[in-house]
Amino acid sequence: MKAGVGRVHFRSGRKEHITLEFMTHRNQGAMASDIEIARNANKKPIADIGACLGILPDCLVPFGHDKAKLNEDFTQSLQDRKDGKLILVTAISPTPAGEGKTTTTVGLGDGLNRIGQQATICIREASLGPCFGMKGGAAGGGLAQVVPMEDMNLHFTGDFHAITSAHNLLSAMIDNHIYWGNSQGIDTRRVAWRRVVDMNDRALRQITCGLGGPANGFPREAGFDITVASEVMAILCLASDIDDLHRRLGDIIVAERADRSPVTCRDLKAEGAMTVLLRQAMQPNLVQTLENNPVLVHGGPFANIAHGCNSVIATRTALKLSDYVVTEAGFGADLGAEKFLNIKCRQAGLSPDMVVIVATIRALKINGGVQFGDHGAENVAAVRAGCTNLGRHIENLAKFGIPAIVAINHIVGDTDTEIQVVKEFVAGQGNEAIICRHWEMGSAGSEALAQAVVDTCHTASGKFAPLYDDHLGLMEKMETIAKEIYRADTVVADQKIRRQLQLWEEGGYRHVPVCMAKTQYSFSVDPDIRGAPTGHKIPIRDVRLSAGAGFVVAICGEIMTMPGLPRVPAAEAIGLNETRQVEGLF
Repeated sequence: MKAGVGRVHFRSGRKEHITLEFMTHRNQGAMASDIEIARNANKKPIADIGACLGILPDCLVPFGHDKAKLNEDFTQSLQDRKDGKLILVTAISPTPAGEGKTTTTVGLGDGLNRIGQQATICIREASLGPCFGMKGGAAGGGLAQVVPMEDMNLHFTGDFHAITSAHNLLSAMIDNHIYWGNSQGIDTRRVAWRRVVDMNDRALRQITCGLGGPANGFPREAGFDITVASEVMAILCLASDIDDLHRRLGDIIVAERADRSPVTCRDLKAEGAMTVLLRQAMQPNLVQTLENNPVLVHGGPFANIAHGCNSVIATRTALKLSDYVVTEAGFGADLGAEKFLNIKCRQAGLSPDMVVIVATIRALKINGGVQFGDHGAENVAAVRAGCTNLGRHIENLAKFGIPAIVAINHIVGDTDTEIQVVKEFVAGQGNEAIICRHWEMGSAGSEALAQAVVDTCHTASGKFAPLYDDHLGLMEKMETIAKEIYRADTVVADQKIRRQLQLWEEGGYRHVPVCMAKTQYSFSVDPDIRGAPTGHKIPIRDVRLSAGAGFVVAICGEIMTMPGLPRVPAAEAIGLNETRQVEGLF
């Protein structure tokens, strides 16, 4: 479409829903902003969206007219139904130029519905931290968005508040238990359970609590993580039902005694009250795309510091209701996709049918050595150099035995020569690259990708398997990921960390997978090393046992589980206009 004023028709199947006047120059300030497009969406009542999936109104818990939760009885009633096809959307290593993974996930779901398939999208909820920090929201963009966009990126249905409250209830009960005699014999030097808040706040990373005299408890060191790094978040996203949630919460290890024996949430009798706080949060949220197609939005762990996937219960529910389920995993394939395949699929018994790898020409240029700000000009050499990053992700995903195709998320300014370089490179890898214009054109721009996904699902012969076996030791699992996915030469961990891993293995946790907390910007631990580095080292700074979630977290390099705000946080540009509408949210 040419630059200037255009008229785009949003479609779902053959039904035309809404028409918007908008400007079509992407990233040049000419097109309506995401929030303006979302605000003009012609949303259907949420009961109508549920009806598309065969969900009766009585099975919905409405939150206004445009969002609802699926009640527990309904999700449990689907267990005997046959599963649809599961499509994972991932991306190359992220850059400041953006890759559009969520936008492509939404566009693909719309595209599948456009060509006559019953498709449901499954994505994560947005954290307030990045919304007011630098990453922005998590509802897609342009004409491939999930609505209501403002609600999704702010408080939504309160799930994150419930998770924060449940986590901090346990924190309070630990200190309260110590205050009232400490019958469990908790060693206050070995309290592992931190507090959380859903906001970037570096000042809370390390604190001292209990100051002010005997009435305020016993002084000790503590700290905060962001809510999306909470083990409670991981548990909610991995639990199969409310009973499994209750069991997993009880398994959380909060501290150790002087003899190094573990103290659990169950020992403090906190899991019941935490389950009560999380009961409604366990129910998946139903919303819709701009084209009125169904979306389940549930859970939100980050992929750089957590396991980066939406909830198991939402994915399983969608698979029972749809022919195709399109889901995403956070950040690049070395983080989100690896954790989706090694952690979520392992624990939930899921087997994805294929994967879509999202790339943009601009991001490839940055991975090829171009500085941000210079990435708009044609640079064929940089695109070719950046393809090494894309190639690394293609090679890595092939190790899991599932077929992959590449989606080139088109941006105005991409040249035919640059696009051809990527297509030829991907073809040389034995894969296919497809140009997608869903951001600009909605489902009309993702129709080719949708058809390729359907064709691949019916013709490819893949057999999914996780990268490593359960019986490997914890350090061996970390080394496998470091060498096979990051292409590092070695993992560096001091004797204290290795001894801790050995103690956990002896305590019965040898079989659990590992969750690598690492910078998202590079295969290495240095965010400034782009492309596809080899021969580097992966230093492990700390390890944490998430016994309830069922994995061990390895904190690598300088990654923080409580991010800080940037020099100019997005919050500075967010506010209400004269008509009391939100401005600046993206």
